[in-house]
Amino acid sequence: MLKTNACLLFLLFCLALITTDASARAEQQPNVVLVFIDDMGWGDFSCFGNPDASTPHIDAMAAEGIQFHHFYVNSPICSPSRVAISTGQYPQRWRVSSYLAARSANKKRGIANWLDPKAPMLARHLKKAGYATGHFGKWHMGGQRDVADAPKIAEYGFDESLTNFEGMDDKLLPLTEEPLEGGGIQKGKMWDRAEQLGAPFEWKLRCEITGGFVERAVAFIDNAQQQDKPFYINLWPDDVHTKHFPSVKNWRDTPRGLYCAVLEEMDAQLQPLFSRIKQDPTLCKNTIVLICSDNGPEAGCGSAGPLKGLKATLYEGGIRSPLVVWAPGLMNKQVLGTINETSIMCAMDLVPSVLALANVVPPKGVMFDGVDLSQTLLGASQASRGAPLFFRRPPDRKDFRSMKNLPDFAMRDGKWKLMCDYDGGRPMLFDLDSDESESVNLASKHLDRVQRMTEAVMAWNSQLPKDAGDPQFQ
Repeated sequence: MLKTNACLLFLLFCLALITTDASARAEQQPNVVLVFIDDMGWGDFSCFGNPDASTPHIDAMAAEGIQFHHFYVNSPICSPSRVAISTGQYPQRWRVSSYLAARSANKKRGIANWLDPKAPMLARHLKKAGYATGHFGKWHMGGQRDVADAPKIAEYGFDESLTNFEGMDDKLLPLTEEPLEGGGIQKGKMWDRAEQLGAPFEWKLRCEITGGFVERAVAFIDNAQQQDKPFYINLWPDDVHTKHFPSVKNWRDTPRGLYCAVLEEMDAQLQPLFSRIKQDPTLCKNTIVLICSDNGPEAGCGSAGPLKGLKATLYEGGIRSPLVVWAPGLMNKQVLGTINETSIMCAMDLVPSVLALANVVPPKGVMFDGVDLSQTLLGASQASRGAPLFFRRPPDRKDFRSMKNLPDFAMRDGKWKLMCDYDGGRPMLFDLDSDESESVNLASKHLDRVQRMTEAVMAWNSQLPKDAGDPQFQ
């Protein structure tokens, strides 16, 4: 009898250790939520100066965290930007240098039909380290139009997913409502052939889809907590991409007005996710929320504030994004509500930074183009990435909207920004410390610097697969 009791006590002790270890692991490894907005300009949060719209819930996150004013995405267009923030590598390495479309269009532009599942995905690294991983929102890294055999999102390291037309597996597809001039409402479907990509799918009002993604994300958090697991979540809205369909009650008469209405409704629909984290004492002290945009704004809709350029261009307005980092439980109180106007960082840097914060070592052989700036994200440092940033325009965007003969390359190194063509011609050099609107070309005054930077960006590009934008592409 005594031996039986001793065995039982030992078993209970072991179970307690296992439970304690699981809880401690979840406590030590921060939860991470990445809110990646679609086609939103640098100046479109009201806390970044938007006079035409109010984003109170995102503003509140900024007031309890840090705003970063020199944060870059690694492409001025959707799909490659998403590859960079998912892999920590330049998207051109994976032959994704423009938005993914139909097979014929992808082939013509010299790009892949989908991101290779062998890419070093942040979600996969975290999942192997014990995280619950979920993707809720736009994907656009494979699976749309006639690309119906793309890998499912689960193959990239996600336990659960809910996406839209531009991704495989469980989807929310958009219904539209538009007020008619004479009264009444015109109803329709966007991407009505998306059903051919397969079930399961649900049709939902376009103006409510962000809320649908949030609802699934909140349920995912509940489940992760029940399993004593830390979680990583992509919450990637369709908003604020054109066409804009806010609710009929908030309909406005101009493209900018419609855009701002969608922006405000997106902010409101994100609020339950933010509240779920803020109102939970455990989550509040051990969760990081990152909020940014995948590229610059569409003409006549979003605003890049003082920055020049639109989405699809390598001017600052096309590649610089607002970034809000909320992690009050992991930040020193002195930095809460501050603005970082000096640290230069990019989307690729988020991958090694998040892994460092989670105490996760990537597999051997994985080399990131991003660098660990985890302490900068938490406000414990003002460090910038030491390496320069390089950019290559999408192959189908030599001209875009009213902007013609756009530069092929860009490079940021400290305060200096270079733009030039594939052959190094037409160089433009800007001092972004004194000229963030890129209005004064200093190339003729700094010939040595122009030569060094031109050689550097051309050397970078020579190591990457070519696409159809390159004159030497075959």
